[in-house]
Amino acid sequence: MHVAFAHWDEATARVLQRNGCNVLVPADQGCCGAIAVHAGELEFGCELAKRNIEAFEKSGADYYIINAAGCGSTLKEYGHLLKSDPKWADRAQAFSSHVRDVLEFLDQIGLSPELGPVDAIVTYQDACHLAHAQLITAAPRRLLAQIPGLTLTEMNESSVCCGSAGIYNVTQPEMAKRLGSRKAENVVATGAELVATANPGCALQMVSHLREKNSPMSVKHVIELLDESYAGYIEATSRSRSFNAASSEA
Repeated sequence: MHVAFAHWDEATARVLQRNGCNVLVPADQGCCGAIAVHAGELEFGCELAKRNIEAFEKSGADYYIINAAGCGSTLKEYGHLLKSDPKWADRAQAFSSHVRDVLEFLDQIGLSPELGPVDAIVTYQDACHLAHAQLITAAPRRLLAQIPGLTLTEMNESSVCCGSAGIYNVTQPEMAKRLGSRKAENVVATGAELVATANPGCALQMVSHLREKNSPMSVKHVIELLDESYAGYIEATSRSRSFNAASSEA
């Protein structure tokens, strides 16, 4: 995430700050362990979990915010992964109780209304680890609906897997390809200009299959669209102040 999708992390920090949050980034954090767990490497996944629990406990933060649905799903399962470890069970459960997907969190606290227009027709892809594992489907749509100028159009089978599914597109490439193609067809059929999602695996899968269909549609995280909206408001406000200042001097 911090390499291939660093702009998601940057947008996340900006949007949280625009909504009154102090953002800390624990230096000792590491991989959440999702890929290890997906691969059946539970012992290694638990070691990664312990590292993160220690790192985030030291932060003293009220909430642990994640912008990748697959990672968030695993972070919320630390209590389950470590339930048989007497030294870590309670700490793991406490950790998981503080984890929130960024879209879940923003919907919970309510968006700051200082949003500028984003003139685009958008369709939303339900990431499996957000919709089915975390049961979060309405929050992203409610957030998108608050952006001025944005039109949200639903696709068919939005909650059907795109084929990425953790490491599924590596272990079952043929099935993943069929699912990806089917998802891309549903995306294109909406007539939208871009597709919004909440997970890096989904984003990569959709970019790949949209390219195969020669579609010009772009793929963005919902948090990127919120970031654009806040930036648009700031820019418009700045222009207005400059105009007023020039008018008063005249």
